[in-house]
Amino acid sequence: MKMKANNTTKTKTHSLERKIRDKTARIGVIGLGYVGLPLAVAFAREGFDVTGIDQDASKIRSINSGKNYIGDVDSSDLKKLARSKKIRATDNYGELIHADAICICVPTPLDKNKQPDISFVTSTAEKLSKIIHKDQLIILESTTYPGTTEEVLKPMLEKSGLKAGQDFFLAFSPERVDPGNKKFNIKNITKVVGGINEKSTELAALLYGQIVDQVHKVSSPRVAEIEKLLENVFRSVNIALVNELSILCKKMGIDIWESTPVWILPVTCFRLHAPNLPCIPCRLTIVITFSMQ
Repeated sequence: MKMKANNTTKTKTHSLERKIRDKTARIGVIGLGYVGLPLAVAFAREGFDVTGIDQDASKIRSINSGKNYIGDVDSSDLKKLARSKKIRATDNYGELIHADAICICVPTPLDKNKQPDISFVTSTAEKLSKIIHKDQLIILESTTYPGTTEEVLKPMLEKSGLKAGQDFFLAFSPERVDPGNKKFNIKNITKVVGGINEKSTELAALLYGQIVDQVHKVSSPRVAEIEKLLENVFRSVNIALVNELSILCKKMGIDIWESTPVWILPVTCFRLHAPNLPCIPCRLTIVITFSMQ
């Protein structure tokens, strides 16, 4: 009986692999902001049919009419993809019932008490638990604390009666976009993926491999979750350091920016960190919060 279950899982996995490779897999992207929309467009541009979910009616109207609102998205690409129906947006989660892979790209801000707020993630999981089906891949991209995928998302999705890693596949892959960066974009930024089991990792890596140059597989969702936090904390600490030094330089009548070309020479260990979004200090708060638990 056990052998039969394993063979069934193998058959389902092969079916999903085939769909991803021949680009017949239907992709769902939940959250169409600065992370979700570029991701949705990247999949659609490679030939996948993409359904985007968002609760903002203005975003839905914009996407369906081919109007861009994100700087990192090529407006002509979106317009062409919307016209050809390769990408469409809705607020109806029921539209994902036939999706083969779903990427969750919802916000994880701080609440009024400056604590990590994953209510958008749990709300999404609650909705997905009602429509999730066998042979489906679910990937969380939202930045969060280690353990969220396995301890929060997994049990909520399993309320459907399906078992993660066997009936459906689950992974975490942190969004690593740098909005406005002309050199690095969704295609040439390495994608990190960690699944709850080997099959989940392999499927997530295969999916992202269709749209990015390089995928780095790690042993678990927790490793992938901490990777993004380490990255953001590294930037936050260095930005704070330079902010303090800039105050000192100003008092001394020194233009700190004049010295930056020297700092970033290959012989030094310095890296220039330009603050862009409020997510940087938010991630430091996530680390502080879970380290005190």
